[in-house]
Amino acid sequence: MITVEGSFEVKMQPPPEGRTEFVRLLLDKSFQGGLVGTSKVEMLASHGGDQPVGGYVALERFTGKLEGKQGSFAMQHSGTMKPGSMEIQVLVTPGSGTGELAGIEGQLEIRKDGKLPFDTLRYRLGQ
Repeated sequence: MITVEGSFEVKMQPPPEGRTEFVRLLLDKSFQGGLVGTSKVEMLASHGGDQPVGGYVALERFTGKLEGKQGSFAMQHSGTMKPGSMEIQVLVTPGSGTGELAGIEGQLEIRKDGKLPFDTLRYRLGQ
């Protein structure tokens, strides 16, 4: 597996209309570092954010460059949080790579340093 590191910024979009039992969020992200580009995220969360507990699932489509290789790929998130801990798993969706990123597989780790989010992508490009 190859490892690249970087950081990203998140911009919340207005929530879609309609009411559900869950909070639906739309996010725009921009990446710097080993991953350079943007992504769109659609998230469902079990809590509205007024308490530091809950869970979420999300799908994300990254478009840009990974160490100079152009393309896109999808990632699927699953996470939970409670006071003092956060567990997030982000997997590259099999078969989702396009362009020079076709055949990509791997896992993205998200961590925070203060308020800034950082990422580490461990990946390989298959055939």
